[in-house]
Amino acid sequence: MRLLALILGLLIALPALGAEHRVQPGPGRLAEAIAGAAPGDVLVLTDGAYPGPVTIDRPLTITGPEGAVVDGQGQGTVITVDAPDVVLTGFTVTGSGWQNKDLDAGVKILKGADRARIDRLVLTDNMHGIDVHGGRDAQVTANRITGRQNRQMNERGNGIYVWNSPGTLLDGNVIRYGRDGIFSNASADSIYRNNILRDLRFAVHFMYTRNTEVSGNTSIGNHLGFAIMFSDRAKILNNLSLGDREHGLMLNYANNADVTGNLIRGGAKKCLFIYNAHKNLIWDNRFEGCGIGIHFTAGSERNVLTGNAFIGNREQVKYVGTRFMEWSHEGRGNFWSDHPAYDLNGDGVADGTYRPNDLIDHILWSQPAAALLTGSPAVQLVRWSQSSFPATLPGGVTDSHPLMRPLTIPVPPRIEAFEAEVAGRWAKGTYDDIDPDDIASH
Repeated sequence: MRLLALILGLLIALPALGAEHRVQPGPGRLAEAIAGAAPGDVLVLTDGAYPGPVTIDRPLTITGPEGAVVDGQGQGTVITVDAPDVVLTGFTVTGSGWQNKDLDAGVKILKGADRARIDRLVLTDNMHGIDVHGGRDAQVTANRITGRQNRQMNERGNGIYVWNSPGTLLDGNVIRYGRDGIFSNASADSIYRNNILRDLRFAVHFMYTRNTEVSGNTSIGNHLGFAIMFSDRAKILNNLSLGDREHGLMLNYANNADVTGNLIRGGAKKCLFIYNAHKNLIWDNRFEGCGIGIHFTAGSERNVLTGNAFIGNREQVKYVGTRFMEWSHEGRGNFWSDHPAYDLNGDGVADGTYRPNDLIDHILWSQPAAALLTGSPAVQLVRWSQSSFPATLPGGVTDSHPLMRPLTIPVPPRIEAFEAEVAGRWAKGTYDDIDPDDIASH
């Protein structure tokens, strides 16, 4: 009897399964089906057009093939999610309005619409692809988002916009064109991983974001890869920035970040730009083939750099300041491809200290016209003197334990093919209308 009572109790506790309804294409059909559905029901779309916009005001699952097209007809947001536990999967969403100030989007998840799941949708020709706007614990996975291609990039929308939506998971999305691939603003406690982001302004853009992980993402051919701004406790792990133009990674007023396992290569002006960023751990990354390997400025303090590889950058380090900076930690420094070092005891650490910059570099940064004199005997004498008598150096970066071998970070063949498509892009002068160093343009 006790066993029977237990089984009956469990059955009563289980949620009732929703009914399944097939929805035929046509004007008003989807809105009518939503209005007539009970919470928990499943609406199954078939190939054809479903003119919108529509609002989902109760917990429902809407599923269908890619050929089922919900079309907003240029009016506002195509699908507004205004209830918790909504699931959208499989079909196509297109035709939002054009108002950036109103955040017109393919799918918008409102405050209170918690635990939304947006999976395997195809989103095309929308101002913003998906706007997670206040809903908690949303899961946005494996969607294909193709943004608009207005001539002025700042007039486009974002692939995925996350605003004040803790617990958001963005996983496995493919985003191309538009403004920023992922823009996270005033949000926290989220994970953005395994997304592919191409032909954008910024691949990932943080503003006032806290305790969020960015891992396994790929940025290809964007104006800037990963822009972490005014944010705290970000984890930037195992990402790729390939063929981006300005910076592969920028830490701007970003503190307490863990930056590790990232590969940045392919001609960016700066692989890593650190501006007024403090207490960041930057380790085991590879910075390759940029104009500047690392640009470090504006009083950034208490950062640890160790185990990184700086390979084939035209200028390995640009440190604007007069303080002495030690870039090694507990006897382990970084690899520098321009450091002609020896390792007589075979411990993997070079026997000589690495100093990338001297007094002449500082003069050139402040007075670029002085570059005409770099080949003169006087300049060569100054450089020889400072290399022979380090006490005369005017502050700057020192790596007391440089490594003899660089770490390697593999790139999958599919991603290498994408990288090859954008090779040489920025030499053609394709810059659109942005200045990544101008905060007002963000």
